[in-house]
Formats: sequence, C-alpha cells, structure tokens
Amino acid sequence: MNTKEELLKILSLKLRNILGKLILDFELLQEIRLRMNAPLLIVYANKECFVTEDATIVDNPKKAAIISKNEIRETMEYISNYSLYAFEDEIRQGFITINGGHRIGLAGKVIMDEDSVKGMKHISFINIRLAHQVKGCADPVIPYLIDKQVNGIYHTLIISPPRCGKTTLLRDIIRQLSDGSRYLEGMSVGVVDERSEIGACYMGTPQNELGIRTDILDCCPKAKGMLMLIRSMSPRVIAVDELGSKEELDAIDYVIGCGCKLIATVHGSSIEDIQNKPTLGELVKKRLFDRYIILSNLKGIGHLDEIYDADGKRLYAGKEDNPL
Repeated sequence: MNTKEELLKILSLKLRNILGKLILDFELLQEIRLRMNAPLLIVYANKECFVTEDATIVDNPKKAAIISKNEIRETMEYISNYSLYAFEDEIRQGFITINGGHRIGLAGKVIMDEDSVKGMKHISFINIRLAHQVKGCADPVIPYLIDKQVNGIYHTLIISPPRCGKTTLLRDIIRQLSDGSRYLEGMSVGVVDERSEIGACYMGTPQNELGIRTDILDCCPKAKGMLMLIRSMSPRVIAVDELGSKEELDAIDYVIGCGCKLIATVHGSSIEDIQNKPTLGELVKKRLFDRYIILSNLKGIGHLDEIYDADGKRLYAGKEDNPL
C-alpha cells in the first residue's frame, strides 16, 4: 500500500474525495491539519497551503473547505477502527501511530487524574504527520562521525529548526550504523523513541527500517529509556530525538560515563543558539558532543549546512565543499 492509499483510508469520506483528487506528490506531503470549523490545511514541501472543496490548492483560507464536527468524528472512527478505547494509552500521550508509521496528533479536552493525563475527549483537532524515510540521506554525514582510533563513532548532536529533516537524518544514521557500511562494521544501536517518530512502531513493529542490530523502546520517556537500554540491551550507540529537559541531560552523563556513544537531535539554528538556551547550553559547555551537524531549509528541506567538532572547528561547509 502506498502513502496515498494509507492516508485516504483513515479520512472521512468527504475528505477522501477531496484529497484523493489532489494532483501532487504525496512523498512531499508533510502534514494534513484538521481543525473543527477551520479551513482544511496541508503542509506540502515545507509550505502551508489550503485545499478547496473541488481539490484545488489555494493561499486564501476563505476559499478552503471547512472541517466540520462530523469530519473529525468520522476520521477518528477510521483511525481507531471504531475503538478509541483500544488506543487509550497512546491517546494519553497525544498521538496515535498508524500502519505505515504515520503519526496522528490529537488535541481536545484533556482529562486529568491529579498530575497525570488520564485521557482525552471531545477531540477537535487532528494533525496527520506523514512518515518519510529517505534512505541514503546520511551518506554525506557518516564519514564525519567515525572515530578511526577506536573503530567507533563520535558523540553527535544534530541541530535543526523544525521541519528541516533532523529526524529523517537521524533515522538513516541509525540504519547505516546498525547495518554497517563501507566505513564501519555494523553495531548494536538502542533507540528511545518517545514520540514514536523514529521507528514509527505500529503494534510493536517498526514501520521504518532502522537496521538489523537496532532495539527500540517505543513511547518511552527519553531519560528513563536511555538508562533502561544501558542496563538491558548493552548498546554501543544510543539514539534519541529532540533533547530538552534537565532529566535528559543527567541521563546523557550516565550514558557517556558507561562508554556508550550518543546520537541526538535538538531544535535550534546554530551552536550559538543552543549555548544560549538554559538547559541545552550545558551540552556545549560540558563538551559532551564531538560532532555538531547543522541543518537548514535554505536550499531545500534537510539541507546540510555545516559540521563542527567539539573545538568549534568547521569540518564541512555546504554542498560545494563536500569532499565525497
């Protein structure tokens, strides 16, 4: 089943009719936003667009199809196969992962039990984020991650603004390290997939290819997951997406102290940007990472801007300087 078929089967009949007629490359479609009583919005090739009733892409939201309460209800029925109860645990975290690895973000009235989220009702907002695996996108990066002295890799931090391909790059790095390449033999990799975006597990099975030596903790908090993997799976590398909390920083110290290599991503535009953030700045000050990979969308989604070492020396600067 291709991406278009996977998506249309979870949408209401009206939305299937509209989006099924769209003339576009579904591999470049990033998000479908459904908000009750609001215009139908998609993110295509990193640009927001609106879609009309007759399946035309426009810039004016007043011309777009309006999402009704019924479209939300019917779409949720298809997403959950008429059993929201079966997805109770995932809904508590605000998303559902479907076949194909696509992630459905949800918002509505949150039900609390003291300090914990018990569930959600009156779901009125749906964000369908499409899973895209780009095999080979890490090819220019891999040679810079290898530490030839120990036949291993460097601690690496990928810095990127939102929607610039950091998770896609991380995913391919994991796959290549796990399977092995012409640069390095395959190694065991542990992945803490807190938001179910790296492996995109569906009923326990990763929908994205992460390599033959990869173990995944799905929907697990990063700080707890990193410690669990060290104790249970003996990985040589641990990979996590979107660092940010103090707990995660403490867990990183433990991971590195155990001799395990770390590959992580963080939101930002530069090393200086990360240094100015309260918690994340500690990552740079402590020199925990040996390599910094900077992504942007200046020349297209996922453009590899620069690679630096721990001393701030630039090792790579744009495509024109790529020695590969």
